[in-house]
Amino acid sequence: MPSVEKALVIRHREIVPYYYELEFIAPGIAEEVLPGQFVNIRVSESLDPLLRRPFSIYDVDKKLGSITVFYKVVGKGTEILSSMPIQKRLDVMGPLGRPFSIPDKISRAYLIGGGVGIAPLVYLARVLTAHDIKVKVLMGASTAGFICGRDMFDQLGIHYLVSTDDGSEGLRGKVTDLFEQQLYLNDCDYIYACGPEPMLAKITRLALDRGIDGEISLEGRMACGVGACLGCSHPVLTDGNRRYAKICSDGPVFRIGEMLLHNGDGR
Repeated sequence: MPSVEKALVIRHREIVPYYYELEFIAPGIAEEVLPGQFVNIRVSESLDPLLRRPFSIYDVDKKLGSITVFYKVVGKGTEILSSMPIQKRLDVMGPLGRPFSIPDKISRAYLIGGGVGIAPLVYLARVLTAHDIKVKVLMGASTAGFICGRDMFDQLGIHYLVSTDDGSEGLRGKVTDLFEQQLYLNDCDYIYACGPEPMLAKITRLALDRGIDGEISLEGRMACGVGACLGCSHPVLTDGNRRYAKICSDGPVFRIGEMLLHNGDGR
């Protein structure tokens, strides 16, 4: 069950322009959280903005009782949060949402992140390596300066590959191109992915074509964050029947092939 804590901000830094890491002490939430879940943060003490903002959990230190979130400034809520000073108290609700699973059968996994979609994959990588699962990370961004998370993967000793739209680092192209290239190595039996919907659509198609199982974490606008308002409803297929699932409570993690995704080229 989610709880609400007055979390103490202990670290807050801008990694690259508009991208931030925020770490806060919330021992009750940190103890319960699983990879792929998120927290809802009240970014202001006033009623403007009224609604909490959802943030993927980037990393967890259970001994310290801390949670780190990674976010990009994209609107009023995240702009307010970006000026939050250290030692300030934040009103945080969590953990929320359906987490990633770790099936017994897997031994080699790809973690695929497009842009800020790398956020929920860092803590997942930490947990997977603790289960002796070999992890390879594929990261995509528009340019080399916006590749984030590499320091975390370096600390974990995890091999990662990069793609950039402009070719400034790694493969020139989308992270889906990188995934398609790596598939020929046959060194993956499960995938985890997070990023823009067109990217997830292509990852899903490629994985299903190769008979590879996995899970995706869907980025979506949320209002309540607990499944009450239906504002984040998204079409899914269940036994061949179309229905709507709530990203915040039925997800954000879904099995490959479960979601009806918008097609297109992804990062």
